[in-house]
Amino acid sequence: MGRAAKPRVGFLGAGWIGRHRMAAMIASGCVEPVAVCEPGADNLREALALAPGLRAAESPEALLALGLDGVVIATPSALHAAQSIQALEARAAVFCQKPLGRDAGEAAAVVAAARAADRLLGLDLSYRFTEGVRQIGELLARDALGRLFAIDLTFHNAYGPDKPWFYDRAQSGGGCVMDLGIHLADLALWLTDFPAAEVTDAALYAGGAALGEGSVEDYAVATVRLGDGVTLRLACSWRLHAGQDAVIEAAFYGAEGGAALRNVGGSFYDFTAEHFRGTARETLALPPDDWGGRAAVDWAERLAAGARFDESAERFVRTAALLDSIYARARERA
Repeated sequence: MGRAAKPRVGFLGAGWIGRHRMAAMIASGCVEPVAVCEPGADNLREALALAPGLRAAESPEALLALGLDGVVIATPSALHAAQSIQALEARAAVFCQKPLGRDAGEAAAVVAAARAADRLLGLDLSYRFTEGVRQIGELLARDALGRLFAIDLTFHNAYGPDKPWFYDRAQSGGGCVMDLGIHLADLALWLTDFPAAEVTDAALYAGGAALGEGSVEDYAVATVRLGDGVTLRLACSWRLHAGQDAVIEAAFYGAEGGAALRNVGGSFYDFTAEHFRGTARETLALPPDDWGGRAAVDWAERLAAGARFDESAERFVRTAALLDSIYARARERA
């Protein structure tokens, strides 16, 4: 019996992240890369060099006309929902950069389209795939921390995005909460099996002042009460004077222990994970850890194995709803 054909995949958007995820999928050997749709000439040239035989598609419609099994979307956030739905309606599975939509309504529409088409839907929530998070997840799964009561989450990026659309709420859906807070919120909900979440307080700032109309936040802090009695604190920012490139931490505290993922030396990529008992600590994970493309490869492997719609995609909407609640609570507080 001959080997089954690899799924034919196209790539919509080939900026830095798009090319990185594309390269990871190609290196996995799970998919057949077919075509790239990218308006930037330099980005397109670099993407086409990643694999022999790749062709350029002039539009999303031309890409989908190739009868693809899957589409990888790495375009500006305002396009994610519509392009995902367009691909799903063309019977192609989708792997999309976060956010899936600018709000929970858009995210829900994408998930509904994936369900109707019975096609695999993946979202690039890449921090789930760090070795440190995997180790902390194992601790939580076996109740090694005892009754969990607090989660502290931080993501400060000293630089912020370099694309103008990030600073237009209509295009981005929001500022640092949508860009960075989504990873934090997803980790907390995913590792605690998506309990109910109520935002009890939230504040958004831009340039050190309370967020005004027509701008996006560059600093945010929120307190969330999870349904199982856990208090979650989330803080994120762009261009904070933090003394290093980035401050990233996800800490979990229980009655019998704690655990934390922390970046090393301001790095965006290198993390340690530790298990705490009183004043003692045990190292769970250290760099190097090449985690950036694992979410993309996981989707590619599942697609190659014939996976169709996965009910867990509904949880993408739960995370989007939590972000919506942070924005709503901050507006009430202002």
